[in-house]
Amino acid sequence: FNAPVVAALLTLLGYSLNDTIVVFDRVRENLKKMRGHTIENIVNRSINEVIVRSLNTSITTFSVVLMLFIFSGEVLRPFAFGMLVGVIVGTYSSLYIAAPVVINWIKLRESRIQAKPATRS
Repeated sequence: FNAPVVAALLTLLGYSLNDTIVVFDRVRENLKKMRGHTIENIVNRSINEVIVRSLNTSITTFSVVLMLFIFSGEVLRPFAFGMLVGVIVGTYSSLYIAAPVVINWIKLRESRIQAKPATRS
């Protein structure tokens, strides 16, 4: 790895993290609004509410980085290639990997709380 590739990876880590925060923030908002619904329904609704925003942002970023890849010189091409791959992977992980992880995490936490024996004072 050279410096431009490392810079691309770090940039995409921040990009993906920001996109994931947007999704989880919407989940947090919908947890308050949709009391009584299952976590699957809440997360599904949250993703449906932010998917257009996330895809528009990703498509715009991808388009600009693609132009950078096509029209740049040899110095910037590894950076642009890393960004191209990263935008795709980051968008996919934000929308389709992070949500199932949070669902399973919440279910695991709830099952541990329910399985915890009551203590007497």
